[in-house]
Amino acid sequence: MRQVLLNCKAWVFCCAVMVAGFTQAAEMTKANIKQALADAYKKYRHLDEGKNADYIPALAKVDSGIYGIALVTADGKVYTEGDVKSEVSIQSISKVFTMALVIDQDGTDELLHNMGADATGQVFNSIVAIEQYQGSEMNPLVNAGAIATTGLVDGKDYDEIWGKIASEYNEFAGRELTVMEDVYQSEAATNQRNQAIASLMHAYGHIDENFLRATDIYTRQCSVGVNAKDLGLMAATLANAGKNPVTQKQVTSAENVPEILAVMATAGLYDDAGKWLYKTGLPAKSGVGGGIIAVSPGKFGIAVISPPLDAAGNSVRAQKAIADISSALGGNPYQVSAH
Repeated sequence: MRQVLLNCKAWVFCCAVMVAGFTQAAEMTKANIKQALADAYKKYRHLDEGKNADYIPALAKVDSGIYGIALVTADGKVYTEGDVKSEVSIQSISKVFTMALVIDQDGTDELLHNMGADATGQVFNSIVAIEQYQGSEMNPLVNAGAIATTGLVDGKDYDEIWGKIASEYNEFAGRELTVMEDVYQSEAATNQRNQAIASLMHAYGHIDENFLRATDIYTRQCSVGVNAKDLGLMAATLANAGKNPVTQKQVTSAENVPEILAVMATAGLYDDAGKWLYKTGLPAKSGVGGGIIAVSPGKFGIAVISPPLDAAGNSVRAQKAIADISSALGGNPYQVSAH
């Protein structure tokens, strides 16, 4: 009996040590955050997997060695590792912030009634998915839904609409962002499929007669230049209930953030959104420019830029680095302890 009690005490002690170790690893201290970023950067710095997107010619020319990490806490502390100055085009990450603009403008039901919020089960630029549901199951993070969302931004002309979108992005990033003209010109010259998608969405009543204007503005928004720090702060603004934690400006309504994060969770990483959520629990959005943002609500926003992509169109390094860092800091919102 004495031996059994000793064994039980030893087991309880071991469990306590493991819990203490987990708790310590999950603490959001300055030292832990810096260590988590440094470890992830070092671990994946020489990873040689994936390749740049090349269906847009300008993206194939981007330096594949760019690798930068930025984590911004909900109280505005900024941590970085690697190259956080080099800019890449924001690409599909832009969809999140135009969605936020339209939800603030028209309310959360507008997107549900127009194009829906479910994952399509098809590739991000699918025409088959539009035909299958007549455009009514196109969430705002696939091209059909994203172009329709851009088409919902109020404005009397191109310049007014673009001005609202650009201002929204600037406020999320905390600085004035600019369009990478070479990327825009390259995309505009090769966006015939998106024009066809927009035309089909117009045919089914989801975009008005200015569908080609919406397509061009969408192309321009995807060409905005960002660095890892910009994206980290944009993500952190969502983590902080829509208030930029550095500038302290309320960029998007706090009551609308749950819906924004929900769409990110279900459709943020193209065909692999489910796998990503299963592994990390983090609402996220990727772009074929090489960036990924992820949000741990109430804790932090994180971004990694690394242009080489996997087959699904998501940055290889960014996925691995964010998953490791979030795990080290207890970022998964579904991970709770029993009382």
